[in-house]
Amino acid sequence: MNHDTPTTPPTGGISFFERYLTVWVVLCIIAGIALGRLAPGLAAALDRTAVTVDGAPVISIPIAVCLFFMMYPIMVKIDFAEVRQAGRSLRPVVLTLVVNWAIKPFTMYAIATFCLGTLFLPFIGPDTVDHVTMPLGVNLDVGQPYGSGLVVLHEGVKMLEVPLWRSYLAGCILLGIAPCTAMVLVWGHLARGNAGHTLVMVAINSLTMLVLYGALGGLLLGLGRLPVPWRALVLSIGVYVALPLAAGIVSQRMIVRSFGRAWFEEHFLHWLQPLTITALLATLVLLFSFKGDTIVANPLTILWIAIPLLVQTVLIFGITYALAKALGFRYENAAPSAMIGASNHFEVAIATAAMLYGLASGAALATVVGVLIEVPVMLWLVRFCLRTQHWFPHDQRP
Repeated sequence: MNHDTPTTPPTGGISFFERYLTVWVVLCIIAGIALGRLAPGLAAALDRTAVTVDGAPVISIPIAVCLFFMMYPIMVKIDFAEVRQAGRSLRPVVLTLVVNWAIKPFTMYAIATFCLGTLFLPFIGPDTVDHVTMPLGVNLDVGQPYGSGLVVLHEGVKMLEVPLWRSYLAGCILLGIAPCTAMVLVWGHLARGNAGHTLVMVAINSLTMLVLYGALGGLLLGLGRLPVPWRALVLSIGVYVALPLAAGIVSQRMIVRSFGRAWFEEHFLHWLQPLTITALLATLVLLFSFKGDTIVANPLTILWIAIPLLVQTVLIFGITYALAKALGFRYENAAPSAMIGASNHFEVAIATAAMLYGLASGAALATVVGVLIEVPVMLWLVRFCLRTQHWFPHDQRP
């Protein structure tokens, strides 16, 4: 495998913008809450600019644009030639796939269900409800049950009324089944890991997500007695994963063919670098413009969601790191394997939660909390890896 892949993060490591992502997220929370209080009709008007199916809003056009530009820079960096060479380091790839798709979704479900549905339920409020979007293709009368929800008329729109903690659970589930973001390239680089393995897993997880994200999402949302909007789930995968993936593949080939690989790496990717985070932050302002009242009324909401996400991140990192050591991996493969397992593809999770349950839902809020904690936690895990790299061999491939 070529370890000098051109899409390796630059030697300078994490950028100023990325290093203080948590600060920018907090500022967007404040801006969103202020927008919701000072101009409550503005964000609502933007959200009403939507593609509708059977009279129900399915895709918010402004959000879809923002989320596409979140995803496209990630997809266009992927060198699919690296995927074909992954067999040279098969065991790290298999370990990462097993952790991401056979362990992580189920530990997230169990941890979030216990924390939100039992431990913190008295603080969230067992009778507190959330209003989420009606599933695509489901046409029920007001008063009919659906999953753990009830069809109600909310502000003149037919919606599902569900327990608030279950709405938060939905967001946690969508995070737990969305492995590996573009930021994991940075985490792997800072931890002095094998950049080729990290890039391969970004590509493989993006492709695997097309198949397993909807299946696991439907299974775990169903276990949580949450609405399983299959048609919207499939549509979200198409809009927010398949479309930017296809755009990335096609545009990468066209640009490289027209301008050369060097121009693509040194100029085009450099120009794209801040686009994902900028689009993410714009989306967060809209998300929090809807949830401002909830947060102001109960500021500890963020804490109740953050704790299970933190426990899940550290647990999955520990499982993967320990298995890598037990299997005799080199540190250069062990560190990125653990980083990939611990991190989440929060862009996809936010996009899917917004599409399935609405921007104003507790599910969308939970996915945003994932962004809030990711950067500081992952930076701490990078430091842990660097301090423990002597646990692993450096000179022998697994």
